[in-house]
Amino acid sequence: MPSLVALRAFEATARHRSMSRAAEELCVTHGAVSRHVKALEATLGVQLLARRGTATDPTPEGQRLAEGLTTAFGVIHATLERVRPGPLTLSCSASIMLCWLIPRMAGFHRRNPDVQVELNMNYDKVDFSRDNISLAIRSSTIPPPRDAIIRELGAEWIGPVCAPDYLAAMPLATPDDLARAHLLATNTRPEAWRDWAEATGNGGLTLKAQRSFDHFYLLIQAAACGLGVAVVPHMLALSELQSGRLVAPFGFTPGARHLRLWISPQAAIRAELRALEAWLVGEMATFGAAPRPARGGA
Repeated sequence: MPSLVALRAFEATARHRSMSRAAEELCVTHGAVSRHVKALEATLGVQLLARRGTATDPTPEGQRLAEGLTTAFGVIHATLERVRPGPLTLSCSASIMLCWLIPRMAGFHRRNPDVQVELNMNYDKVDFSRDNISLAIRSSTIPPPRDAIIRELGAEWIGPVCAPDYLAAMPLATPDDLARAHLLATNTRPEAWRDWAEATGNGGLTLKAQRSFDHFYLLIQAAACGLGVAVVPHMLALSELQSGRLVAPFGFTPGARHLRLWISPQAAIRAELRALEAWLVGEMATFGAAPRPARGGA
């Protein structure tokens, strides 16, 4: 039998198409991964990787081996999860975590007091095994892992919001009036105003933000403090809208993005994960319909 360490090094290299990234995942050096792969090729008597410059792609034989190993390591991981299950890890962006998830987590724990959930703050790609992620809430614009089980969570409703005092001083009767307003945006979604204009049939408007913030939760607070008008997802601004700190002069409309739940296939068999999945899907369903009809030409 080939070395299990060599098999793991090759599987990670084939999955990432990179020895450097495989080395990072396995916490070893690039040279160690290279030696393990060469030793495996010598043992099997076949070339497993086609090395061209910085690219490291599996050969047809290597691809067949990699697919089998990925399945096998997944079975091992799932078996260990059944024998020694740890806390579930839910990954989402900082804004979703702070504005939407954490305010609702107490409700989940009241219904599932024995389920432990750890939170991972991230909005980019994930590797379930390397990052120890059980579930991830992501935008439809981000490609999921190849092995992810995907649940659709619904459309993202977006709309301009501002403080009531700001609206009183800067009346916004139609979208054209936004040209006179101080527009705000986030660095994570600089195209938000364009997306909203296109989604509401106002693609001819030229709306450019004058100030930008790092995250949506900072943007929402800036708008609530009267610094200007921001386009935000309804689910993130719900608390401020309900309290009256924010108003939405044109309502909300479904944007081009959808939210999805990525589920690790290794953790999918756990009853605790199914309970968390059902709760997330149910909570998100409350945002699947329009909060109120858009008006004012939007």
